[in-house]
Amino acid sequence: MIIEISFKGNRREFFEWPFEDTPTAKTAVVVEVERGEDFGYVHATGELALKRKAGTTHGKASSKPLRKAIRAASGDEVAKAKLLREDEVNVRTRAIEKVRALGLDLKISDTEWQWDKKRLAIYFTAEQRVDFRQLVRQLEGLFGTRVHMWHIGVRDEAKRVDGVGRCGRQFCSANWLPELNPVKSSVAKDQHLSTLNPAQISGACGRLMCCLRYEHEFYVQQRKRFPKEGKIITTAAGEEKVISLDIFRETVTLRSPVGESRVVPLVQLRQEMRGEPVTVPESPDDACALDRADEEMATVAMPASKPFPPRPPQQERPQEGRPQPRARQQRPPQDRPRQEKPPQDGPRKQRPQRQRPSPQQPRAARPAQDPTQAPAQTPVQDAGSQQAAQSADGQPQGPNAGDGESGNRRRRRGRRGGRGGGGGGGGGGGGENRGPNDNPGSGGNPANHTPPAGGPA
Repeated sequence: MIIEISFKGNRREFFEWPFEDTPTAKTAVVVEVERGEDFGYVHATGELALKRKAGTTHGKASSKPLRKAIRAASGDEVAKAKLLREDEVNVRTRAIEKVRALGLDLKISDTEWQWDKKRLAIYFTAEQRVDFRQLVRQLEGLFGTRVHMWHIGVRDEAKRVDGVGRCGRQFCSANWLPELNPVKSSVAKDQHLSTLNPAQISGACGRLMCCLRYEHEFYVQQRKRFPKEGKIITTAAGEEKVISLDIFRETVTLRSPVGESRVVPLVQLRQEMRGEPVTVPESPDDACALDRADEEMATVAMPASKPFPPRPPQQERPQEGRPQPRARQQRPPQDRPRQEKPPQDGPRKQRPQRQRPSPQQPRAARPAQDPTQAPAQTPVQDAGSQQAAQSADGQPQGPNAGDGESGNRRRRRGRRGGRGGGGGGGGGGGGENRGPNDNPGSGGNPANHTPPAGGPA
């Protein structure tokens, strides 16, 4: 007799049962494996096991003769298997520490002890090929047994770890699904689900959900009965374009070149395309029976609902015996003396404002320069003449004697203006006091210079 045994992580294999008594489902047994003995539970027996062996991947792949089941497990052997399952959590933690120490780019998904502890299987996922030979040496020295590393995909990882899907039920791959066939994006496109968010049609593993394949064959067969979307067909109304299909109500939405849309049952559309007279069957088995049922339900008069009874008037409660609210005590206003700042001694000091020339004042007109005359050079006054301009008591003499420092600044600006041809109004000459032979723009001729009134000649 052939039986199917289930191990940890939904791993299943077929064995031969040499005894007469047929084991029941979920019976703990000890079976023979490649290197020693292993522990598992009966999943299927008899005809069901033969059918699953012919239709599952792990059944068809085993071409070697089947191994034998040794015996039914005792209570002590079941307790030993539970201790191994608890120890596998510690083994996985220590294996992850070794992976991080070596800096390997892989993820440890699950670990599994063989029942006699002669072999340790470690399942991992990785995006690329990883050289884990050094990791295997360290793990074998750490646990003192033979270590097998198995590289699995994310869908196989979800099958081993198990969990609950977005439907609220156990993963199909971990519960009953015999094979993990790939799910392509065309499967979602045929069901008009490709426009949704990819996260809404993806499972816990990050791939498209396995249940998208369950109804895919129905969609493919039903769409063969309808014209393709976007195709232009000839009907009783002329040429129209197929906009959308409803395979459940068996209706087609058409649009004319003018832009008018209409919904036609599939039976009527076929008659119009063949040029036959349109006859709508009245039997309840036609494609429009569901639509007519909806219309009939909408026209059924609903019984009038009874009005709610009027609300009884609210009775006033007696005021006697009710505590009166406490009156809020108001605090008397307090006359606080107003603090005034002490007066300042003396008037405030005001900073002198510097008068600047307004840019709107027009400049004085200057005579045009005669190109035939050379510009006169402004004589440079030496240090001896500057000392002679001062009196014996140290006060400066001259037209700008009373200005002090500001007069010296104006004289320096006048000399700079005379050299550049600008002609300042300071003590260096220039400006409007020019003689008839003075060159405009120069510093002025000292022989023809007319000093201002009150100054020395």
